[in-house]
Amino acid sequence: MKPKMHIGYDLSWMQLEGRWRLPGSWTNAVYPDIRIFKELAQIAERGLLDFMFWGDGTGIPSTWKGNRDDAVRWGVGWPRQDMSPYIAALSQITSRIGFGLTYSSTYMHPFYTSRLLNSLDHVTNGRIAFNVVASSRRADAANYGFDELMEHDQRYERMEEFIDICKALWASVEPDAFLWDRASGQMADPAKVKPIGHRGKFFNVMGPLACVPSPQGRPVLVQAGASPRGIQASAYFADMVFAASPGIEKQAKHRKQLDAALAAQGRDSSSVGIVWDVVLIVGETDDDAKRRHEQLLTAVPPEAVGAFMSHQIGYDLSKLPDCFTIEEINEQITKANASPVGFLNMTAGIDPKEKITRNDFYEVIRHHTAGYDHAVVGSAAKVADYLEEVFVATGERGGFMIAHPPAVPRDLLNVIDFLVPELQRRGRFRTEYKYPTLRENLLDS
Repeated sequence: MKPKMHIGYDLSWMQLEGRWRLPGSWTNAVYPDIRIFKELAQIAERGLLDFMFWGDGTGIPSTWKGNRDDAVRWGVGWPRQDMSPYIAALSQITSRIGFGLTYSSTYMHPFYTSRLLNSLDHVTNGRIAFNVVASSRRADAANYGFDELMEHDQRYERMEEFIDICKALWASVEPDAFLWDRASGQMADPAKVKPIGHRGKFFNVMGPLACVPSPQGRPVLVQAGASPRGIQASAYFADMVFAASPGIEKQAKHRKQLDAALAAQGRDSSSVGIVWDVVLIVGETDDDAKRRHEQLLTAVPPEAVGAFMSHQIGYDLSKLPDCFTIEEINEQITKANASPVGFLNMTAGIDPKEKITRNDFYEVIRHHTAGYDHAVVGSAAKVADYLEEVFVATGERGGFMIAHPPAVPRDLLNVIDFLVPELQRRGRFRTEYKYPTLRENLLDS
């Protein structure tokens, strides 16, 4: 039997950077109308997807030109709701599909976060995944009282301590601690409820968590660090890794680096899958998909591109000189504790030592912002060929996060109605949900 892929649908940007107005997007409803999300959840569960996923950002981008005007005008990086109450509502009209929620360990407190996620895991009957991120966006930092970005490696130190605390809190009340004995009146066994007494570099938390243990014990933990320090953090605690798709060779290298880091932590590498971020445009035919692909370049107005990318990497691209090399700019980004990995992914097709003009560079990032150059485009058979090739080359562990759809619900419908049946015919995707919890379904391959 062939190993099966796990597939999630990333809705982080469905309303951003012009996607809300492309053909195939909703009419007569706009974000954050919950009717949109209810319909998406039912479509995704009909297609047997593993989870719906939301990244997050809590600030309106203001890195570009030192103000937020272009971001506000063109819908760059905002609006974004806290998706936790939406997930609670969506869980009531679905029964199996999981929900991935993002919070930043750079800014949030582990006690609050662990309590919230425990409650959501109860409400969803064990279908929550927690995507923990180390934040590098200046607008977000300013909203949490930071004048500068936290140093890169320190963000990951804080993340690891944050997760240590969350895991200790989730384990601080044993699964069978509650008795609910009506005759005696005893509710719980004190011997099975223990404080954690954590005192660390970033947090002091006594505990225990004053909650009933959740159906999964704890949420599925997802992490997306791609730098050497980020991969180390993934190996330390992640149940599943979320990673970019810079090409099969680099993806295979990432898988090997993660395996080595997992081995160094004494963990079984076969138990930790990678879900590769991939922009898919699936059509009934190749020509249909190509037509939709061309629409991508109309989504983001040229005026919005600089605001988008400056926010993503934490560096003001309006300050670029007339001519420069990628290496020169990356050095400045690194010194600013911003996101050099994000910048290098964005410029992967450019020789880092070769001079490039500002105008040519903006054209490159315009294509990157739209997801145009790295989209996988074609009929279900063609797209399935690509997914199988990557899946096999990276060890047949994990699967794919279908990211940043050009227009919903159309692009999700095409995945469910065209691509999923093709993958099922090849024995690469489930034909039913076997288990009630997200963790169990992710372990089933």
